[in-house]
Amino acid sequence: MSEDQRPLIAVVGATSKQGRSVATTLLESNQYRVRALTRNRDSAEARALADLGAEIVAAPLGYGHQKDLVAAFQNADGAYLMTPQLEPQDNAEFVLGKKLADAAVEAGVGHIVFSTLDNVDKITGGKKYAPHFTDKALVADYIRTLPVTHSFVSLAFFYTNLLEYYVPQMKGDTLLMPIYLPEDFCAPFVDPTTATGPAVLSILSDPDTFRGKTLPIVGEIISPREIVDTFQTVTGIKAEYRSAYSRDELLHYFPGFAANDLLVQELIGMVEYAVEYGYFGREHDLDWSRRLNPDMLTWEKFLKSSGWRGARHQFGL
Repeated sequence: MSEDQRPLIAVVGATSKQGRSVATTLLESNQYRVRALTRNRDSAEARALADLGAEIVAAPLGYGHQKDLVAAFQNADGAYLMTPQLEPQDNAEFVLGKKLADAAVEAGVGHIVFSTLDNVDKITGGKKYAPHFTDKALVADYIRTLPVTHSFVSLAFFYTNLLEYYVPQMKGDTLLMPIYLPEDFCAPFVDPTTATGPAVLSILSDPDTFRGKTLPIVGEIISPREIVDTFQTVTGIKAEYRSAYSRDELLHYFPGFAANDLLVQELIGMVEYAVEYGYFGREHDLDWSRRLNPDMLTWEKFLKSSGWRGARHQFGL
């Protein structure tokens, strides 16, 4: 197949953790062309994708730019759609996700892959507040009504959260690791920067198998105790678990979060949901992505490959 005959995939949020993984994997497979949609085409991440052969397109996401979005999807055979975590009010992520899906369909995209999560509001009867999850679920429900082939991925908690947002704190010779889950609660985690792309490549390469399905992307099911113990083993650094599960605990270790009370409510609602109801519903096959990608990073492999030793590290959205 010549280069011009390879299917073109439009990747939304192409400079984000998920988007970079998808764009890079598709380009390195040499099976697809990639159109990278980003708000800043001059960023270092966008330039890196361009160096790999991606077409970089500025895609404004605000109101009044729907024609620009349609143009950004024009002539694409498939699209990877995701919504960034926005201010948790007024169904902001749902509004954006609906706009993206409408633009892709209007442009004639043949297959949409959307990054979704479970509908926390519906599952808990409104008891838990996690619009970051619920809005994505509503977008997925909306996509199911559209005249387009669709599939979904659903990512576990990110390992990278501990490097970006819940950063450990050194006290004497010990690294204190405040983690947003109870010490012995086992939860699904994943590295979005390496795991998202292979899953999406599998879906796009076999659309009939994955039509209408949701693929959970899980690197490992692990407890905070195991996270801390593995960190000590890999790095040789003395570390201890600290709970950041409750509101008071979270704000004790991360007082900066207090400036945005809605965000605090969502962070608490999200982890309470995971603990009380389960991050993924029982209908999901949590081994699916690991069968497709045997090289999926466990926490131990992530630590070894990243070289992380407890300092803050930014990955992008």
